[in-house]
Amino acid sequence: MLPLGITDPKILNGKPCVRGTRLSVEFILELIASGGSMEEIAAAYPPLSEGDVAGAIRYAARHLHDSADLELEIAG
Repeated sequence: MLPLGITDPKILNGKPCVRGTRLSVEFILELIASGGSMEEIAAAYPPLSEGDVAGAIRYAARHLHDSADLELEIAG
């Protein structure tokens, strides 16, 4: 379970998101992948704290760790 967050089928079709927002873990990871820092993301989305961004990263890492059936395609 996402600390400080929720999964609810009625919110973002059940995607994990930060409690009290409609900001999904997936969206936060996309912002980081685009070069955003935790500080920049928290500043751009006032409902988020840097701790929320860090929690989203930890959630994703745990989820990936528990996924044995993961296939990555890395552009070279």
